[in-house]
Amino acid sequence: MNKFQLFLTKYFNVIALVLLIMIFFRTCSSSEHTINKRIDKLTEKVDSMSKITVTRKDLTIEGLKSEKRMIQSTDRKMMDVNRQTEIDKEIETLNK
Repeated sequence: MNKFQLFLTKYFNVIALVLLIMIFFRTCSSSEHTINKRIDKLTEKVDSMSKITVTRKDLTIEGLKSEKRMIQSTDRKMMDVNRQTEIDKEIETLNK
């Protein structure tokens, strides 16, 4: 056997342990960087959302739109079609 093979057989466990520790710390540091980026993006979104003012009228309009979507997703009956037209009229009056 040559010197390199003797060295590897003697210190293989130590070399493997050192490489595993280096890989572990390298992966931990990179994931921390991506987590910080995600936190920054979420903070920006929350800040932009807090600047938006929502009125009661806006909430009423969105509620009527979601009710209309729910009616359209179910079986259509005459009462549902009448309610859809009522919802459209209410939304038009609220938008004015």
